[in-house]
Amino acid sequence: MESGPAIFAGVVFALFGAALLVWTATRVRRGEPVALGVNQVASVTLAGLASVIALALATYCLTRL
Repeated sequence: MESGPAIFAGVVFALFGAALLVWTATRVRRGEPVALGVNQVASVTLAGLASVIALALATYCLTRL
């Protein structure tokens, strides 16, 4: 009964983390800013860190089934 919410949370974290990682990589490859008005290195670092944390949380949720 408790595996349903864990699967849902894991899938949501995985989708968010993967989408953020792909979006950030695409913006960097095109030379476009990741966040307007913010230092390019700082915005790429924070977006990359957030995506890695989301993917780690997805892994945690999906391995606790």
